[in-house]
Amino acid sequence: MTAGSTEREGSLSPTEFVRAMTLTDATMLVAGSMIGSGIFIVSASISRAVGSPLWLLIIWGLTGLITLLGALAYGELAAMYPRAGGQYVFLRESMGPLMGFLYGWTLFLVIQTGTIAAVAVAFGRFMGVLWPAISPDRYAWFPQADICVKALGCVDPSAAIQIGLTPQRLVGLASVWLLTWVNLRGVREGKLVQTSLSFVKAGALAILIVLGFVIGRNSTAIAANFGAAFSAGPSITGAFVLAAGAAMVGSLFSSDAWNNVTFAAAEVQNPRRNLPLALVFGTGLVSLLYILANISYLQVLPLHGVADGATVLARGIEHATQDRVGTAAAEQVFGASGATFMAILILISTFGCNNGLILAGARVYFAMARDALFFRRAGKLNAKSVPSFALIIQSVWVSLLCLTGTYGQLLDYVIFAALLFYVLTTIGLFILRSKHPEIERPYRAVGYPVLPALYILLAGAVAIILLLAPQTRTQALSGLVIVLIGIPVYALWRRVEAV
Repeated sequence: MTAGSTEREGSLSPTEFVRAMTLTDATMLVAGSMIGSGIFIVSASISRAVGSPLWLLIIWGLTGLITLLGALAYGELAAMYPRAGGQYVFLRESMGPLMGFLYGWTLFLVIQTGTIAAVAVAFGRFMGVLWPAISPDRYAWFPQADICVKALGCVDPSAAIQIGLTPQRLVGLASVWLLTWVNLRGVREGKLVQTSLSFVKAGALAILIVLGFVIGRNSTAIAANFGAAFSAGPSITGAFVLAAGAAMVGSLFSSDAWNNVTFAAAEVQNPRRNLPLALVFGTGLVSLLYILANISYLQVLPLHGVADGATVLARGIEHATQDRVGTAAAEQVFGASGATFMAILILISTFGCNNGLILAGARVYFAMARDALFFRRAGKLNAKSVPSFALIIQSVWVSLLCLTGTYGQLLDYVIFAALLFYVLTTIGLFILRSKHPEIERPYRAVGYPVLPALYILLAGAVAIILLLAPQTRTQALSGLVIVLIGIPVYALWRRVEAV
């Protein structure tokens, strides 16, 4: 029996998803999955890497361009295959079941779960603004270890995998399990939380932008950022290109998960129309807000920190406490109360982001299970028409990841693997145009073949830089190894299923 068939009366569990998501819900799933913690944090690390306000904005602008190009290409695939699983289905149909499995395998081990873990850790980090006792220091009574894999290029002890439980990670774990419980209750409950919080978080980001442009404009910061320092900066050398590419990990992570709406395609109303629109509307809106947010930061805080006479204006974007740039900007305008208010808004943002990620990811494991490529129980829906086992096993693995990495480390593991499959999926668009020209395409990729090819070029270049840059080589190679390990796992899984 297929996922789309109807269940006989009196059955214990349904086999159909409920099409409860409108275009607004789908757009908010895109935007809400993208807007999490990154935009409020990663500008600090980017600033340290590029050392120039102009290059900070270039990094965010290039990230927005890459994201929008990807969404334009994915719209065609989503309209062709509006099924549960999304990108997994696209890869399976274009490159075969092995490639689909490798994506699902990596999604479960690193991409989706790693993103959820990173956002959960960030949730705990901003909870620490309200309660300082929620710190990043590991509990002495919990097993701890720092593992540095030198074979993969790890030579700096600070880059080691830091296993242990901290107050911040504990809070993150609690948020993951709470959201899993919400989504176990049904897609209507999950989408209500998602849509509501997505509007709130977009409003929070808009407030931050308005604060910078209207209320928080600081003449000293503006002079420091948009004067001679704006166009000045490091020379464009090979070393700088590697550093800038590595710095894009943060901005790409902040813009990632835009494809998650395709995972839940079976629950979107009129998906052949609404999925392409949701992808374009959601990514376009968030990319614009991200660029404006960074201009807002530069209106309020100097990049490097400036002393005005005997008074220190600010520590600067690159030296914000625990990289909490959004909180530092609000604090600069309103003092401690502003930091508290912004921290609450960011907590809402990260909470809503993880709701979307948790909701969507389980649908991929459901699709894989229906193809006998994941645990069979994950391919069943509960009485609420949601894949309950897939939701639970996803959260178990997320919990383990929360104990094994800091926010920055989790980002590095996620982005390389995500970029690799974004590139492969877009290549699949070309394959499907040639392989299956007869399939109905309610939406055709804008600018085909030029814009999809440009996306492959840009995303592929960033992935190669991550493999070459010393700052990200360890995690990128680890991500590649995880993908490759999936090949013998696939063979073994098929053999077991055949018995």
